[in-house]
Amino acid sequence: MTVAEESHFGRAAARLGMAQPPLSQRIQRLERELGVRLFERSSRRVTITEAGTLLLAEAREVLARSESFRAAARRIRDGETGLLRAALTPDVPGETVAALLAEFRARHAGLELELHELTTAQQLAAFAAHELDVGLLHHPCDVTGLELGPLLRRDLGVLLPPDSPQARLAEVPLAALTGYDLVLFPRDSAPAVYDDLLTACARGGWTPAAVRHGQGTSFVRGLVLSAGAVALGPRDIRLASAGEADADLVWRPLAGAPLAWRHSAAWPRGRGDTAVAAFADAATHALRTVAGARPEQTGRPLHLRPASEFWL
Repeated sequence: MTVAEESHFGRAAARLGMAQPPLSQRIQRLERELGVRLFERSSRRVTITEAGTLLLAEAREVLARSESFRAAARRIRDGETGLLRAALTPDVPGETVAALLAEFRARHAGLELELHELTTAQQLAAFAAHELDVGLLHHPCDVTGLELGPLLRRDLGVLLPPDSPQARLAEVPLAALTGYDLVLFPRDSAPAVYDDLLTACARGGWTPAAVRHGQGTSFVRGLVLSAGAVALGPRDIRLASAGEADADLVWRPLAGAPLAWRHSAAWPRGRGDTAVAAFADAATHALRTVAGARPEQTGRPLHLRPASEFWL
């Protein structure tokens, strides 16, 4: 893997902390064992062959599964008194987090849970770096190399200023939001979800006048109250400041429920031991019973599309 990334035996050896001749000998021995040529060598560079390219993805998966196997063995050896590194996206409500933790601890009281608040993009990066055991993702995203729990849907509504005409409607058509800016999370936290939402808005007849980016509850609330903007969120969203009533913002469902957060638990393929399964089950149960999520039935893709349909 390192030789393929560096395309140079010297640089690869330096990264691996070893001398170059033993590295070359190991590659040659591997080629003999596999019966295929992995690299073409010249005096200036090393080029991976077609066979090497096809086997590289398998090599990465073998390495990841080896590390997962060792981690699972350590937890078994210790009677599951190890460490589980888990993550939730920032939009998961506090009540849901509390329910998830209570159920997980009831099933695995001896396991230390290291819980992080990470965006989907941050979780994917942590999975790739082998720094995360299980997480709760937004879809669509790149699920290559991951196993997934049940796909759940939380319908999104719109947060409006209380004096807006749309606040008087029982359900708000997307087209009725024409003229409003949209307050949305920064794109780099979940690029495919961001593009998917804007595409769905455009299909529903609303192209926001501008997209403003914000995640902090006070900041988003301020934009909605004073800047001619609206925000999207599920029914259980909380944007009132401490000590203030929720009535300073109005939440209304969208007509036809065209927008939703789509979640599932995720973990590296082959890493689904009992602790990971317990966290995934607890997350799924908490989302359904506390956050009002329901199974997704539309068959929408979980993988990234080749290109975004929506362009700013």
